[in-house]
Amino acid sequence: MKMYLLSLAVGLLVGVLYYVLNVKSPAPPLVALVGLLGMVIGEQLLPLIKSYF
Repeated sequence: MKMYLLSLAVGLLVGVLYYVLNVKSPAPPLVALVGLLGMVIGEQLLPLIKSYF
């Protein structure tokens, strides 16, 4: 869990730095990030469902 929080903190710091320097972020659009989140959730959810059945 500590690594996730560290990763989030560094990501937020870089985001603020990009904003201050007025640099366009190379990150994909929000829609693509939501799609990736769905993929990760689906990947974790299927084994959980299989364990119940």
